[in-house]
Amino acid sequence: MHVVIMGCGRVGSTLAHILEDNGHSVAIIDRDPQAFRRLRPGFQGRRVTGIGFDRDVLIEAGIESAGAFVAVSSGDNSNIISARVAREMFGVDNVVARIYDPRRAEVYQRLGIPTVATVRWTADQILRRLMPDGAEPLWRDPTGTVVLAEVSFHPGWVGVRVKDVEAATGARVAFLNRIGEAILPRPGTLLQDGDVLHVVAAEREMEHITKVLSGPPSEEE
Repeated sequence: MHVVIMGCGRVGSTLAHILEDNGHSVAIIDRDPQAFRRLRPGFQGRRVTGIGFDRDVLIEAGIESAGAFVAVSSGDNSNIISARVAREMFGVDNVVARIYDPRRAEVYQRLGIPTVATVRWTADQILRRLMPDGAEPLWRDPTGTVVLAEVSFHPGWVGVRVKDVEAATGARVAFLNRIGEAILPRPGTLLQDGDVLHVVAAEREMEHITKVLSGPPSEEE
């Protein structure tokens, strides 16, 4: 597959190397020709100097035969504009844009452009290391409304069926990590001591889910 990358910063250059190592052809665009110094000496892909949403620049980069386009420059506006041009003008199906402002993610999602909000992702990773208890997001949809989270549970939940956990919390149990192995539970699967519980739920419900699981099941549950 041919992949066009806009932005030859640390992320763009690293991505270019990984894609090339995996057998893909790569073209990388940057308005600053000095940015291409980040590419290794043996890089075989195209280096195109210019603005990533300029039609002629994209054509020079091979956008017409590209199977994917990635926008990872330092500017949110440039990334989203170039991603829209790649999709709407050149018909590239696989398009991803990096953004720094997660508040814009919902707008871009409505435009059909998958985004990676780096600030929020970094914050989530730090929180996972600072606060091992409670619920920590592992993944968040671009609108920020749905999360996949690792949730701690009270020992009283050991021996409780997954379907009862879901009924009590309103969350969907995505998978369990048991003795280092991920398993997809059935409704009748029982929680065991040492299990790591991962749930999918609306972010607004996570506080409630964490509160329910932090104590033992009620008699009704």
